[in-house]
Amino acid sequence: MIRVGINGFGTIGKRVADAVALQDDMKIVGVVKTRPTFEAKLAQRKNYPIYTNVKENIPAFEAAGLKVYGTLENLLDNCDVIVDCTPGKVGAANKEKLYAPRKIKAIFQGGEKSGVAEMSFNASNNYVACVGKNFLRVVSCNTTGLCRTLGAIDRALGLQKVRATMIRRGADSGDSDTGPINAIVPNPPTIPSHHGADVNTILPKLDIVTGAFIVPTTLMHVHMVNAILSKNTTREEAISVLEKASRIILVNASDGIESTAQVMEYARDLGRPRGDLFEIAVWRESINVINGNELFYIQAVHQECNVVPENVDAIRAISGIEKDANKSIEKTNKSLNILI
Repeated sequence: MIRVGINGFGTIGKRVADAVALQDDMKIVGVVKTRPTFEAKLAQRKNYPIYTNVKENIPAFEAAGLKVYGTLENLLDNCDVIVDCTPGKVGAANKEKLYAPRKIKAIFQGGEKSGVAEMSFNASNNYVACVGKNFLRVVSCNTTGLCRTLGAIDRALGLQKVRATMIRRGADSGDSDTGPINAIVPNPPTIPSHHGADVNTILPKLDIVTGAFIVPTTLMHVHMVNAILSKNTTREEAISVLEKASRIILVNASDGIESTAQVMEYARDLGRPRGDLFEIAVWRESINVINGNELFYIQAVHQECNVVPENVDAIRAISGIEKDANKSIEKTNKSLNILI
């Protein structure tokens, strides 16, 4: 049984904690919060032991009626793997100050630079290479989305180069402080964006160039992907590749799923906790092949949760408890009711 600590219990951390709690080979031994927010109260309701980052914060939790088991350092004494879900750059500082000196295996999120870890991680593409490492980084929601679909296509059809444009949500659904409110923002205004370079931490040989925009929505990211294949194929074969790939679903505009709003409604209708869609949704109608080897498709990425199953698999890989990628992916998918 892997003893798992979650440092940071926000958008990603609380979802990872709930996913870990569903596994029969893992146990949540504590979660870390800096303030006694509603999420801390949720953690206590779910019987996740609460820790805080520094002892000076303990009185605030106690005043709010929350039991605190100690500080992050105390939690590290009781776990085998720590999943760091803190804001960007905090994880890197935690590694140098706490994790590395204590020789605690740690998993970081995509908000950290790739150099924070020995390897970036994506379950369907490089699980085996990550087995037994000390520090892994689960790549960002956008990078995860691109790696899942492009990795499947590359394995089946081969890729020469990829050009992709990302339409990114302005804020998560629970964030009222982030914009833009009434603007479309090139982010960055230069080409390429960092996303292609991040994909290369998983698929190092891929020729990929990306650009990105931020728009006033909270629902999802959308990617427009153009890929030059290594061999000629048909639209039907490309559809078959994506249909068979794990953690990818095809949705149909003809069924009324015409926008990210309907994709999210579909996730809610599936009965997913928080309405989460762990899979990457690809519009079937968007998949097309031109001139024999030029593939196009459009996909939607639920940024709040698509990295959650990757974190679960990363825990198995980094601990070495499961060396077979397919077995871990299948186990995680079943526990989270992922469609494939």
